[in-house]
Amino acid sequence: MIIYTTYYDSPVGSILLAARDDALIGLWIEGQKYYLGSLKEEIEESDEYGILRRTRQWLDKYFAGEKPSIDELMLAPAGSEFAHAVWQILCEIPYGETTTYGAIAAKIAKQKGLNRMSSQAVGGAVGHNPISIIIPCHRVVGANGNLTGYAGGIDKKIKLLTHEDALKEEFFVPKKSTAP
Repeated sequence: MIIYTTYYDSPVGSILLAARDDALIGLWIEGQKYYLGSLKEEIEESDEYGILRRTRQWLDKYFAGEKPSIDELMLAPAGSEFAHAVWQILCEIPYGETTTYGAIAAKIAKQKGLNRMSSQAVGGAVGHNPISIIIPCHRVVGANGNLTGYAGGIDKKIKLLTHEDALKEEFFVPKKSTAP
């Protein structure tokens, strides 16, 4: 099976887009941890592959200050059932707003009928999100306002939150990285 890729120049750096079966499977900022994830298939560059063209248009709108809907794109990130549950919650965080790892853990616990869920487990799933920006993992912060754990780099997280007017005064950069 062939994976189609293309690059997108953005205000946060070069972005690699990857697709298969006309669904987006990856969006990685250059230098991001887990760049290309676990893709092992043959890769072919294509600027005209349908979902890649639509994703570039979506990103054009996003970086122009519009608020395109995630539902405009067919997404097919590879991950566990748990990761997919976390990513679904990420997709529900409104543009310009943030949530915490603990709040996501509480939602997952409630969905699964558990008393509690590990914020660290949630952090691992958030950090391994293969479709950055569109599945908005940059909107997740630590409970105390710590801008922790962004695989694309804290500087990119700050740029994205600033772009969305979601960077709050109480947010701060941790002394050492906690990205998973």
